[in-house]
Amino acid sequence: MIKSLKKLQTTLVSAVIFGSALTVFSNSAHALPNASAIPGGVAIIEVPADTEQAWFRNKPLFITRENGKTVALVGIPLSQQPGNAELTITSKSSGQKITQAFSINDYAYKEQRIKLTGKKKKYVSPSKEQLARFKREKKLSRQAFASFSSQIPDTNFDLPVTAPVSSPFGLKRFFNDQPRKPHSGLDLAAPKGTAIKAPSAGTVVLTGDFFFNGKSVYIDHGQGLVTMYCHMSEIGVKKGQVIARGEALGKVGATGRVTGPHLHWTVGLNGYSVSPELFLKQAN
Repeated sequence: MIKSLKKLQTTLVSAVIFGSALTVFSNSAHALPNASAIPGGVAIIEVPADTEQAWFRNKPLFITRENGKTVALVGIPLSQQPGNAELTITSKSSGQKITQAFSINDYAYKEQRIKLTGKKKKYVSPSKEQLARFKREKKLSRQAFASFSSQIPDTNFDLPVTAPVSSPFGLKRFFNDQPRKPHSGLDLAAPKGTAIKAPSAGTVVLTGDFFFNGKSVYIDHGQGLVTMYCHMSEIGVKKGQVIARGEALGKVGATGRVTGPHLHWTVGLNGYSVSPELFLKQAN
């Protein structure tokens, strides 16, 4: 497990970006995630010390101090085209907004083809009622991932379960040969009933039984860092509950669109799904 993750981390960690940046909201007492300025990665950008706020694609960013520098952590969406991108920064001293450019590198994710049969075919061609349900649930999920609380997160994560990776992050997915959105998380092939533990402290912002994701839990770790745990057999926490690192969230299952028991784990930063491997302790 550790060897496979380290190999993937080596591939993903392609570039640390330093530019210019934000007002200090926190002094980092923990290791930051590994920087990988690719679609689905995390850019760490130095910003001017007198910055009051910063945004990427109109989404607020987590600003912290690292090695005497003020930096912004930028989650890059999988849909982002490689090339030039920019932050918008508000200066404390002048009150003016400025832009700061940075570069996003290209990366070729692999393909995955999944065959669903029998009752599972409904997840390939849902009915009107099921699509309406999915749209309602998608809105709730987006709201959860848009959380931006004042809590300062510990971005040095533990694995929520110890298990082999069955599907890595970012795969270009096809269900019954029909293209779907890229895989937005990390699938860990733990047996049904395995305890799922919080990788870092936070607050539960959403739980539910969703059409595609099955029984799921969302945790807000603070400053736009949100994690999601899907396909659970049991949910052991409630919305609003404060969670400590290592606390049980529920159990691995096979609910929703799955071919077998596993944990789908998503890490969201400033509203975008990014590679969970970049946040793991052994990566830092």
